[in-house]
Amino acid sequence: MVLKERRLFQNFDWLLILAVGVLVVVGIVLINNTTAAVEGLFDTSNLLQDFTFRQILYAGLGFLALFVLSQFDYRVFAGLQWAFYLTLLGLLATVFVLGRFFLGAQRWIPIGPFQLQPSEVGKLLLVLVLAKFLADNSKQMEKWRTLLISFAIVAIPTVMTYAQPDLGTSLIFLFIWGVMVLAAGLSWKQLLVLGVILAILLPATYLTLQPYQRDRLVLFLNPTADPLGAGYNVNQARIAIGSGQVLGRGIGSGTQSQLQFLRIRHTDFIFSVLGEELGFFGGIFFFALYAFVLIRMLRAAQISRSTFGRLTAVGFAAALFFQAFVNLGMNVGIMPVTGIPLPFVSSGGSSLVTYLMMIGIIQSILAHERMLGLRTKPQQV
Repeated sequence: MVLKERRLFQNFDWLLILAVGVLVVVGIVLINNTTAAVEGLFDTSNLLQDFTFRQILYAGLGFLALFVLSQFDYRVFAGLQWAFYLTLLGLLATVFVLGRFFLGAQRWIPIGPFQLQPSEVGKLLLVLVLAKFLADNSKQMEKWRTLLISFAIVAIPTVMTYAQPDLGTSLIFLFIWGVMVLAAGLSWKQLLVLGVILAILLPATYLTLQPYQRDRLVLFLNPTADPLGAGYNVNQARIAIGSGQVLGRGIGSGTQSQLQFLRIRHTDFIFSVLGEELGFFGGIFFFALYAFVLIRMLRAAQISRSTFGRLTAVGFAAALFFQAFVNLGMNVGIMPVTGIPLPFVSSGGSSLVTYLMMIGIIQSILAHERMLGLRTKPQQV
C-alpha cells in the first residue's frame, strides 16, 4: 500500500537523510582519492570500471530505492515474509553455482559489468523475515520452541554465508538475531542459557575457521607477529591513523594511501584513509554521524505502534551498529580483521544500496506513524 498523504515528505526525518548523505559523499571523496586512475573526478576512459563512478552510480540507485520504499506503508512487507526468505536462500544458493571467486572467497554473482553480493542484501531480507515471525509470536517468546524456530530461520542463511566463506556477515546475521529476540521479549533465563551455549561453542567454532581467519585472530592478539605478511594491513592502518594526528594531512594528502602503503584502502580500511587525511577531529565527527544515524533509527522503533515496525527498525539498527563497530574497530586495532565494509562509505554497490534501502523503510515507519499522529503502545501487526 502506497502512502498517499500529500505532506508525506514533510514527515520525513530530513536530518537522518542529511547525515546519511554526508557519509555517502565522504565515502565517494575518499574512494576517489585512493583509486582515481587520472587526475579529476573519475577515469573517463572506462567509466564502468572506475571505482568512483560506480560508487556514484550505486549511490544514485540507492537513494532512488530509498525514496521509492519510503512511499509504501512499511506493513506491506510483513505479508511478503516467506517470499523474502525464499529469495534470500535462492540468492545464497546461486552463489555456489554462478558465484565469482575473489581472494579465496565465493561471494559475488556477476551481472554484466556489476556484481551482486547476496549476503549484503540478506541483511535487509533477514530482518524483515525475523521481524514478522517475532511479531506474530511475541506473546510466546518465553517458549523455547519460538526461540528455536527463530534461530533456525537465521541459521540456514548463516551457514550458507559462512561456507562462502564470509565470517563477518555470518556474525552480523547472528548479532541481528540476538538483538531482535531480546527486543521481542527474551527472558533472562533464556539469555543465560544462550550465553552458556555460546561459551561452549566458541572454541569449537575456531576449529572450523579457514587458515587465514585463524591468522587474523592470532594477529589481533599480537599485531607484530607477521608485520610484512598477514599483519601488514593492520599495522599500516594504525600508522595511517596515527600520522593524521589532530587535524589530518589534508584531503588527498595522506602518504599511506597516496603512496599505496595501505592496501584495500577503498573498502576494508577506508576509515584509516579518513583518519590520516582528516585527523582526530575528522574521525570524531565520523563517529558522531554514525551515532546520530543509529539514534534516529532507534527513534523509529520507539514511536512505532506496530511490533513488526519496531522490530524492523531495531534489526536494521543492529546490523548498522555491528558492521560499523567491527569495521571501525579493526581499523583502530580493537577488533580482528573480518573483511566487512564500512556502511555507506566503503566501495561496493551491494552494501551501499542495501543500507540505503533500510533507511527508506525506516523513513516509511517514521512517516507513517507521524502522519497518523500515533504514539501508542506497540501492537501486533
